[in-house]
Amino acid sequence: MRDGVGALPVYKSGLRLYCLRLSDSVLIVGNGGVKTTKTYNEDEDLNGYVISLQKLDGLLKSDIERGIVRIEKTQIIGVDGVEYDI
Repeated sequence: MRDGVGALPVYKSGLRLYCLRLSDSVLIVGNGGVKTTKTYNEDEDLNGYVISLQKLDGLLKSDIERGIVRIEKTQIIGVDGVEYDI
């Protein structure tokens, strides 16, 4: 995929926590659950969490390209009071 969505596995539990990596220092933690299928696409809940993060990734990238939002060190600048419809 060409998005910043990734899964953080919690070993021994089967739990997957999905997140959006914006930079080496900025990570947006999403949602997750126990992975009982081979891929997240096969699980309705996990697939929904990933799709939501993919939509947010696209909206943030668009705002970054337009200069509305920027990433500075460990902060996302320009999103105060902004609501993204995902």
